[in-house]
Amino acid sequence: MILTPEHHALKDSLKGLIDTEINPYVDAWEEAEIYPAHEVFRKLGAQGFLGITKPVEFGGQGLDYSYEAVASETLGLIHCGGITMSIGVQTQMATPALARWGSDALRREFLTPAIAGEVVACVGVTEAGAGSDVASLQTKARKDGDDYIINGSKMFITNGMQGDWMCCLCNTDDGPVHRNKSLIIVPLNAPGITRHKIRKIGMMSSDTAQIFLDDVRVPQANRIGEEGRGFIYQMKQFQEERLFAAARGPTVMDEAIRETIEYTRQRRAFGRSILDNQVVHFRLAELQTEVEALRALTSKAVELYVAGEDVTMLASMAKLKVGRLQREVNDACLQYWGGHGYVWDSPISRKFRDYRIGSIGGGADEVMLQVISKLMGTAP
Repeated sequence: MILTPEHHALKDSLKGLIDTEINPYVDAWEEAEIYPAHEVFRKLGAQGFLGITKPVEFGGQGLDYSYEAVASETLGLIHCGGITMSIGVQTQMATPALARWGSDALRREFLTPAIAGEVVACVGVTEAGAGSDVASLQTKARKDGDDYIINGSKMFITNGMQGDWMCCLCNTDDGPVHRNKSLIIVPLNAPGITRHKIRKIGMMSSDTAQIFLDDVRVPQANRIGEEGRGFIYQMKQFQEERLFAAARGPTVMDEAIRETIEYTRQRRAFGRSILDNQVVHFRLAELQTEVEALRALTSKAVELYVAGEDVTMLASMAKLKVGRLQREVNDACLQYWGGHGYVWDSPISRKFRDYRIGSIGGGADEVMLQVISKLMGTAP
């Protein structure tokens, strides 16, 4: 993907905001196990970073997805994974379906403030018994007059504790599981909502919640698009989530390798630096080559997505590759840090913890393999 001066300007501007408004505070936010999402989002929104591809009439910039990919890559410069993931939920997981299929009234009420950074959004798909198997979710919305009454629960919801609204996938009838679901915007201050914080082994500054919905009443006007097409809308929304993960990954791994080179160049054992051992510098060269291969795959997927083509296979491949490669790179680099890599506060141990989720969230590796196999015609 060839970047224009406009792409570089966006990248430089976002990097400047990260350097001044986010990275100086990351360690404190990680220690607190939460960051001030509303404060950070207002700063991002003021510079247009929360609505890069969103419609201009609702406050977005109306740019093509290549600009979103550049922003995703730049977000990898944040010194932890939790804040990056939280921002990605707002821009590429909770709002794409709303921006594309929501009514004008719904977009004015929920999308415009999300783009401005005035609210924090989350996406409610995963449940305790339904993760990668989206079709098996149990949360149900029944009609009552002009409203839906929603009962159920959602699990592992990023931005769930601080969120103002949730893009919630619910069963709206008892028909076939791929045609009985709808996406509904649920305000999280509605009566019947309760939230519980979930602690994790990584992504510490990102708040994650289990959300319970007990007779939660919302207007039917809060439904995104047509009733019964929620599964399809969510599958399309997943594509941007997976491209986000793939675009962000190379920057994170570039940093891991760079930091490891610096550390092993200074660290000495048996009369020479760790880096002087051929097994070390050859391994780092091999890993950097793999990172560049992922970057090329992701760029191809983004180019085709911008051109309007179906990139389900390529996005799934890129998501599979980034999850596995982040595990490989961070584990290999941590090994060369020795005991210092196993310390909680070291930069490589944070990457090791934070990005292990890459092979689980947004569709586990096994689901990506299933999707790819089906599209290859090798699986039923």
